[in-house]
Amino acid sequence: MPIVDPKQPVVILGGFLITDDAYSSLSCWIESNYGLTVRVVASSKFDWLLTTWAVGWRRLLDRVDNHVKELQAQSPTGKVTLIGHSSGGVMLRLYLGEKLFAGRNYSGHHRCNRLVMLGSPHQAIRATPLRALVDTLYPATFYSTYVDYVSIAGRLNLDGPNASPFAKRSASGSYRSIIGDSDVEGDGLVPINSALLKQSRHLILDDTAHGGLFGPLWYGSSERIEQWWSTAIAELS
Repeated sequence: MPIVDPKQPVVILGGFLITDDAYSSLSCWIESNYGLTVRVVASSKFDWLLTTWAVGWRRLLDRVDNHVKELQAQSPTGKVTLIGHSSGGVMLRLYLGEKLFAGRNYSGHHRCNRLVMLGSPHQAIRATPLRALVDTLYPATFYSTYVDYVSIAGRLNLDGPNASPFAKRSASGSYRSIIGDSDVEGDGLVPINSALLKQSRHLILDDTAHGGLFGPLWYGSSERIEQWWSTAIAELS
């Protein structure tokens, strides 16, 4: 496993249809508690709608690449930590890769040595073509020699107070569409066994929703950040 300095700068890529301002609390928490330099990749709903096609992935991953290259000079190791929420976690697995994609060769595994994935739908029976491509090209922890992969999944009690009405209505259908089974646990959108990337380090957070639409306490809430940060970043370094 690569040696990772917890003082490395951080780049955050959010999830589908979630604008970058939703991650300001996560960014501020990291900066105020650990004094790290953090960049959140700018993303609009239009940017995410374009991710149906490869050009949309390239637009966002180009921004990731620009931030990573800028922050390398500030890193004590010359490396950067990546955090991806939801679809962002899957896309960052592609960013690590060295194969040509939409005219780009990112080879992010040379510049980034930790990838933390928050509620990302990795294993799915009905993955979109581009998500399926990630698993085909770079299955499981493909670059584990260079990168520490950490998967964070949420277990949301749909009968509890942290589950929004939307989550209660939509969770079973979402679980079924991702893994073919509605009778499983998850964060209101992504089932646990989909979010835990094979061969990666794992952590399951109780009473944690996929995002603000699914419940007030989600991966980016300060109460939850502290739980996964200490395990995924500090204690594993």
